[in-house]
Amino acid sequence: MHTAFIQFTEVRKKFGSLVVLNGVNLTINKGEITVIIGKSGTGKSVLLKHIVGLVQEDSGQLLIQGEPLNRLPRKKALQFQKSMSYMFQDNALFDFLTVFDNIALPLKETSRISPSILKEKVHTRMSQLSIEGIDHKYPSELSGGMRKRVALARALVTNPEVILFDEPTAGLDPVRKKNVHHMIREYQKKFGFTAVIVSHDIPEIFDLAQHIAFLDEGIIAFEGSKQEIMESDMKSVHGFIRGKDIRNE
Repeated sequence: MHTAFIQFTEVRKKFGSLVVLNGVNLTINKGEITVIIGKSGTGKSVLLKHIVGLVQEDSGQLLIQGEPLNRLPRKKALQFQKSMSYMFQDNALFDFLTVFDNIALPLKETSRISPSILKEKVHTRMSQLSIEGIDHKYPSELSGGMRKRVALARALVTNPEVILFDEPTAGLDPVRKKNVHHMIREYQKKFGFTAVIVSHDIPEIFDLAQHIAFLDEGIIAFEGSKQEIMESDMKSVHGFIRGKDIRNE
């Protein structure tokens, strides 16, 4: 049985005169991988920023387990923020920090724990992601694939309930993209977090997704499984996943 975790209900957002979200309805189920697709500039990252709290809706509601996010008591809102991690498309690792300090950063920011427990938690995640023994290296000394693993270790170190991935394979070659997809799927199964992924890796990303949402013209034009989207007869969906927009033909 699906359990709704995050819900957008008629969410609208514009920046100046530019309407980005025009009545978005979307349900993100607990413990699932939801993939959001759509053309560049359609507002996919804006959806993620609503969840993080960096952007607030002009109208409509963003519900967290049935409660409006903007009306949650301060303590509950902070708990939700702490339960969430964000993996940026460029990894957002700090070049001046070592691998260990990059991974430890969220723990230092959100909790007061002893140095020994901090070290144990960081090393546990590093071991699980097969990046042991590089504590004192800097991001610039690592390969692209290793930097992705460090970024994922940092995202996982607080045992988050939900991880938001904004174009996690941007700039990677096809082999490394496949490796990152495999890594996300493997660790989502292992840890059971809810994942929301914004991606242009079509159709490869569909193998990862349990739920797919297509953002088009400011609304979620389609929601469903891999099979349902591949068999969809909607012109906009059909055109987009085959690499062209056929609505103007």
